Amino acid sequence: MASSRRTRLRPEERRDQLVALGVATLANRPLSEVTVEEIAAEADVSTGLVYYYFGSKNGLHHEIVLRARDSMLHASEPRDELPPLERLHDTLVRLVAYVREHGPTFYSLVRGAASGDEEVRELIESARREQTERAVAAAMGMGVPDSEMLRIALRSWVALAEQALVDGGLNTDIPAEELVAYLEKSMLGVVNAMGAELPAGVLTAAGAR
Repeated sequence: MASSRRTRLRPEERRDQLVALGVATLANRPLSEVTVEEIAAEADVSTGLVYYYFGSKNGLHHEIVLRARDSMLHASEPRDELPPLERLHDTLVRLVAYVREHGPTFYSLVRGAASGDEEVRELIESARREQTERAVAAAMGMGVPDSEMLRIALRSWVALAEQALVDGGLNTDIPAEELVAYLEKSMLGVVNAMGAELPAGVLTAAGAR
């Protein structure tokens, strides 16, 4: 057994280690199959210690999903210094790169909404709300006024993008730039479909890089 596993860790370090092991486990199996016993064995600690830190299997799953969610959102955080269309493109490039690099984790994360735990489902929904807000901000940066219809349209686009990333980002060899172009054009197409006036040339420029 690796000596690093025998190192005595401070409580916050141990907790962090257990969550990190849980996130790493998502590379091999869905969240529903991640067990307290497996994480305890990986960390070379007792199951009682895992329960001490997280209270239950659902508590452990909650922290795993929280870490995975924050990692995805951080990896694709918009760069406010960029112009709106370029910012959207850059964000999608980094999101596709994240999905390609952390495919199983992304899949487990977006499918976590099927979890039986309400708090886990809420974490997934909070990520979708954040992605929707980012899309709304991008549209508003292009001169589209905020409205209830805009938010409904872009929330539906987030669901479309999520499925496209699962099907195209994980299960095919579609070039990343092709997938990015589709996501970018589809987002602008959704905005255009609701009757919003986008700046001249935006739809043409989208994906043409």
